[in-house]
Amino acid sequence: MVWLDAGEGYEVTLDDGGRVVARRAGGRVLKTVPKALRDDPRVDRLKQLAEWLDRHADACVAQVDSWMVSSLPVPTELIARVWPDEAWRAALRDMAVVGDDPDEVGFLRDVSGDGGLKVVDLDGETVRMTPRTVTLPHPVLLPDLEDVREFAAELGITQRVEQIHRATWTRPETLAANATEVREYAGGTYASRFGLAARATGLGYRVSGGYATCKVRDGGRSVEASVWIGEPYWDGESETGGLSWHDEDGRAMRLDGVGPVAWSEGMRMAAALYAGRTIEEGGNA
Repeated sequence: MVWLDAGEGYEVTLDDGGRVVARRAGGRVLKTVPKALRDDPRVDRLKQLAEWLDRHADACVAQVDSWMVSSLPVPTELIARVWPDEAWRAALRDMAVVGDDPDEVGFLRDVSGDGGLKVVDLDGETVRMTPRTVTLPHPVLLPDLEDVREFAAELGITQRVEQIHRATWTRPETLAANATEVREYAGGTYASRFGLAARATGLGYRVSGGYATCKVRDGGRSVEASVWIGEPYWDGESETGGLSWHDEDGRAMRLDGVGPVAWSEGMRMAAALYAGRTIEEGGNA
């Protein structure tokens, strides 16, 4: 923590929570920033820095989430370079990673001085990984996911990016021939289309036209899942519609052609939108 001279015998800094605090030079931290300092340019710059740090931390989490959802290979060198940054480290620490052997899963705990990754494997051993790239796999791709979750709980693993305990859905083995839509979470009623769209954007999904959408990479191709949420300029009551998937050319995909990650993430979106529906008193939760 570095204290800055703010004049009038005071010093200011940001605490661990990103809040501006003040003290008499060399003295005890005050409960509040003195009124005389609240409009001081140095205090204002610290507030702007705190806001930037919050945005930076959110951006790091969003990027790691993107790598995980798409199971993209990430250069080990890149992880080593960003690791000293506290925001990146918080987003990456304890993520499950896979190196050259897809069956060797470990939880990322640290980066060594020479750029190797220190991970705790599923035997509880701390090992060093030095592959050219690693993946942060989507949980639906992890073998024995329940065992991995139990082991993570034993280790006290906590993740800034929801990975191990992310809700997952598995595509049924039997599907209607040529089906292109799932209606399991259709019919969730909202008082207004605006409220439904607001829930979608609040959950991090994109709203385009009459749909809430999420795009992922699955098996090396881009797939977009979409849920109908109503006409854009409709002000009245609205409800969730069916869930469907489209390929890179915008063509509707048959359900039996949807990959495991795209299926899970699409169902996760549909379930989250349905969960926010209006429930009539005495109705089903």
